[in-house]
Amino acid sequence: MNLVFMGTPDFAAAILAALIEVGHNIRAAYSQPPRPAGRGHRLQPSPVQTLAEAHGIPVRCPTSLRDPVAQREFAALYSDAAVVAAYGLILPPAILAVPRRGCLNVHASLLPRWRGAAPIQRAVLAGDAETGVTIMQMDAGLDTGPILLQEKIAIGPKTTAGALTDQLAALGARLMVEALDTNPPPHPQPEDGVVYAKKLRREEAALDWRQPAARLERQIRAFDPFPGSHFTCNGERIRVLAADLAPGHGAPGTVLDAALTIACGDGALQPLRLQRAGRGAADTADFLRGFPIPPGTILPCPAIA
Repeated sequence: MNLVFMGTPDFAAAILAALIEVGHNIRAAYSQPPRPAGRGHRLQPSPVQTLAEAHGIPVRCPTSLRDPVAQREFAALYSDAAVVAAYGLILPPAILAVPRRGCLNVHASLLPRWRGAAPIQRAVLAGDAETGVTIMQMDAGLDTGPILLQEKIAIGPKTTAGALTDQLAALGARLMVEALDTNPPPHPQPEDGVVYAKKLRREEAALDWRQPAARLERQIRAFDPFPGSHFTCNGERIRVLAADLAPGHGAPGTVLDAALTIACGDGALQPLRLQRAGRGAADTADFLRGFPIPPGTILPCPAIA
């Protein structure tokens, strides 16, 4: 088929790679513009742009698709369908109406649960036992279009958002190839069970020891790799890469023992792997040898927004 691809991060690049592999003709790839990254703040192309250019696919990076010129350029591609995966721009009706088979979206949740920007992280944070991928025919609403295909996968008790993203990208790639091949009939989303996955905010990454330990453990997994959960000690921000629930209780934020067990609003949390800014990650015992945090230390809680 003649396709337009629209996506930006690694998750989307996995979908694009699958479409290329099975032989679809990608007339153009749309992606977010290059962003400053790294210590030098040099402009870095997105994973989708990098992959597309490596395969000789023209790349377009408009800042909006509401511009009539951008809409005419899109229409001139004469695509059978547009495949959309974590693109980052709203597709106005003038774009949605162009492809012969419409715009098909790979959404990383079991719609209608977790419509919106951060479905993977929100599912882990909420303690969901399962999630999945929905292939959806896009309409003008926020992830409200009819479902073409949907498949579930389990969320394990130690699954991080990063690992889950990789699993869902592979599943989404397979389902999108299937949807393009079989053209399944659409069916409306259920009216019940709608939940929205709001965009991640960096402020959410601070560990609030007033919360139950079980929620903080999920937060650490949900925000791995981005935005990364952290706490502050002696003026330094310390990232927690992994943690377990632990026995113990005390005032929230109190370090209970020499192993850095920390009292929470309910229960306690045992960090397993930590990282200071500009340093390598280390297991807790090794970390404490270079940055002691003695029992009785009170770690601050973030201000309540």
